[in-house]
Amino acid sequence: MSYEYTAIRLDKTGHIAEVVLNNPDKLNAMAPIFFDEIKMAFEDINQDPEIRVAILWAEGRHFTAGLDLFAAAQGILGGADTEVSAATKNYEFYNHVKHLQDCFSAAERCRKPVIAAVHGHCIGGGVDLTTACDIRLCTKDATFSIHETKIAIVADVGTLQRITRVVSKGMAREMAFTGRKLSGERALQFGLVNEVYDDKEEMLEGARTMAAEIAANPPLAVQGTKEILNYSDEHTVQEGLDYVAQWNASFLHSKDLTEAITSFVEKREPNFTGE
Repeated sequence: MSYEYTAIRLDKTGHIAEVVLNNPDKLNAMAPIFFDEIKMAFEDINQDPEIRVAILWAEGRHFTAGLDLFAAAQGILGGADTEVSAATKNYEFYNHVKHLQDCFSAAERCRKPVIAAVHGHCIGGGVDLTTACDIRLCTKDATFSIHETKIAIVADVGTLQRITRVVSKGMAREMAFTGRKLSGERALQFGLVNEVYDDKEEMLEGARTMAAEIAANPPLAVQGTKEILNYSDEHTVQEGLDYVAQWNASFLHSKDLTEAITSFVEKREPNFTGE
């Protein structure tokens, strides 16, 4: 029996999956179940041999209002068990944060490329989640903010570790220190997004067109490319070169390579199977 999602929706059409934030009445605020379901969805996509690319988008007026502060206050942030030592409480909170980090890192770990399509406000945890994706698109009314600073929290679910790789150091620090909203146009200027669209409908059309283009490529090559890019982000150039040499020595001789060469010679569109 398939899992029934409550905070998100997982749609699959052909080789494309869509992870949809689906709690618009609460501005897609991130309650505890949201984190678990995001992890489940991307692990499902990772393991599904038919899926080659994913799109992340949201229902409602905004992408997300970030952490559900009411749920958080009733949970670990509001714990008042006087029978438990401070050390035990602190360790529980540490494990809680590590769990949240792991949930969003599922998008980065997913072997399939993930395109985030953002409209309206993308606040706090929304930046954590979208910076774990491979590509970001947005509407011209979109805003991005590392809002945690304004509510006395150091952003701890991935933004501070990833955003400097995406935008300049100066812009990353400006966003983090001020907590101010970054417009879609400025996000494009600093490389946080690849393209800005007039409205949500146009953005989703653009995201689906890009996803279809990715899905038409050989799956093993696309997934291998993501693996190499992720590895190279964390290692030296020479280590990255060594890794890609090992990768191609292991996976280059695929049926898809034969199909690519054959289709070129026969002057027809290739049909890649991921083998």
